[in-house]
Amino acid sequence: MKKKHPSRQPEAINVTDNTAPIKQTIEPDDRLTRAKSMAPLRQMLAFLWPHKSRLIAAGIALIFTAGANLTLGYGVRILIDEGFSGADASGLYQAVSFILFVGIAIAIGSMTRFYLVSWLGERVSADLRSAVFNNLVHLQPSYFETNHSGEIMSRLTTDTTLLQTLIGSSVSLAVRSALTLSGALILMVITNLQLSLVILIAVPVTLIPILIFGRRVRKLSSKSQQSIAEVGSRAGEIFQSIKVVQSFNREIAEKTGFAQDVERAFVIARSRVWQRALLTGFAIVLLMGGMISMMWSGGIDVIEGRMTGGELGAFVFYAVMVGTSFATLAEVWGDLQRAAGASERLMELLQESNTIPDSGSSAIASGQCLHFDAVQFFYPSRPDIPALNGFNLTIQPGESVALVGPSGAGKSTVFELVLRFYDPAKGAIEFGGTDLRALSLTAWRQKIALVPQQPALFSGDILYNIAYGADSPTQASVETAAQMAHAHDFITALPEGYRSDLGAQGVRLSGGQRQRLALARAILVNPELLLLDEATSALDTESEWHVQQALTEIMQGRTTIIIAHRLSTVMNADKIVVMNEGQVVDSGRHEDLIRRCDLYQRLASRQFQSGAEGGATGNAS
Repeated sequence: MKKKHPSRQPEAINVTDNTAPIKQTIEPDDRLTRAKSMAPLRQMLAFLWPHKSRLIAAGIALIFTAGANLTLGYGVRILIDEGFSGADASGLYQAVSFILFVGIAIAIGSMTRFYLVSWLGERVSADLRSAVFNNLVHLQPSYFETNHSGEIMSRLTTDTTLLQTLIGSSVSLAVRSALTLSGALILMVITNLQLSLVILIAVPVTLIPILIFGRRVRKLSSKSQQSIAEVGSRAGEIFQSIKVVQSFNREIAEKTGFAQDVERAFVIARSRVWQRALLTGFAIVLLMGGMISMMWSGGIDVIEGRMTGGELGAFVFYAVMVGTSFATLAEVWGDLQRAAGASERLMELLQESNTIPDSGSSAIASGQCLHFDAVQFFYPSRPDIPALNGFNLTIQPGESVALVGPSGAGKSTVFELVLRFYDPAKGAIEFGGTDLRALSLTAWRQKIALVPQQPALFSGDILYNIAYGADSPTQASVETAAQMAHAHDFITALPEGYRSDLGAQGVRLSGGQRQRLALARAILVNPELLLLDEATSALDTESEWHVQQALTEIMQGRTTIIIAHRLSTVMNADKIVVMNEGQVVDSGRHEDLIRRCDLYQRLASRQFQSGAEGGATGNAS
């Protein structure tokens, strides 16, 4: 799956005009323009087969209902020939009783069929959503960097809903119509062969628009689903950055851009609906033409005594069933085209595999050194520019190591590789002499806790967020971790304390409060390896001092790697590693580096000068 969100290329516009829309271009996607087969739908059988008992029961109910519908033709025949033409009401009574009995049978069969197929639709849709999510949650983070979350969510919701409708309704209608069509044709031939030939000629002719328009519907359906996904992706992006949008007064521009995306999706959907309308209309017109010819010929036969009125009535009844069945099949064929596109998009997600293999089985000992051996790494989006190049570093157990350097030096990349979000292109990262690729990925990450510069919080309460990475934590252990992170006081001041809901991404807390919760989460896990991406960057001076005291205690006895944006926070680290252009420039204590490392001196002088002039510490990275 490739990134589909329309790129935004600015034209030469007046920078003071906040309402000027940004020009958008859409790159063509070959997958959307070529015809697709129905093969992805066949893959859905794997989700139906576990529920084969209900599937068989639904099939029996469906066959029973279709058979009961066909027997109504016999009821029409005896109603006309015996009920309306008899000397007394006995024939009418028998005919009406027979039709009533068949009607009750149809009601019971339809009720059973509807429940079972609807259950199957809901069940398969739920299983499919779970299967797609279960696969996605194990994919490497780079996958989500190149694919919009909004589009993925569209596939999980809109596309699975399409398949739910298909399985829970459309397929049942298609099978019932096919059975009714077959049975009605057979009974028509038995009733009157000559009239049947008229209908049999009309049926193949009706297939022509189904084949022609069906292919167009399939291609337009895929485009329509893609355009809807792009609309959802854009809306999600805007809402996620709503403060930036409003701060730059971009509401009108974003409304204009969103309206253009919505209109584009509408135009594609309108084309799809028009093709489906043409498909249904042509099929019905052709069938009605055949039925009119049949009724004219049959009426002449009744007038001339070659068949009874009841036989003609039954024949017309069967012909109507053929016509309605074909109309239903034409409609369902359009649904199948849409579902084929949806299932293909879902199968793409199911077939995505993690590029970070988890095949290691070596035992992971504790208290080992972490060693980077001539590591070279390129990000997939920049395959020609090394993020790390010949990177060598050894971190002893229990040692605190700070990574400093200018922006783009490769500091964050070290974290990415330690967590095995990526693997090195060359070289190796070893723990206790064992390549990380030979270790169980799950077991290795259990030894690590990450506190990012921008903390990630989830919808839910504070207790859930702090306890997120721990196994069976207690209320007391959560509160202890919060106290160590200096978060307990502000938590207890909230109306519901640890049960206070944070909102989406912790929007109800300040930046410093969110950072302290992230720190408490890491403390609770009690990791052997602690990764701190300037964990105190969002705290005020007093809170920073308290958290630094807590970190000093927490870091005792565990390996800690710190990405330092402010040198003042890492001056007491056991080792400071100066990085530039993906390589280690120098390493040592602060006192040594300030004397011998030109880059470190430059970073330090800029920060201290900025602090003296502005009363605040500048960024080192």
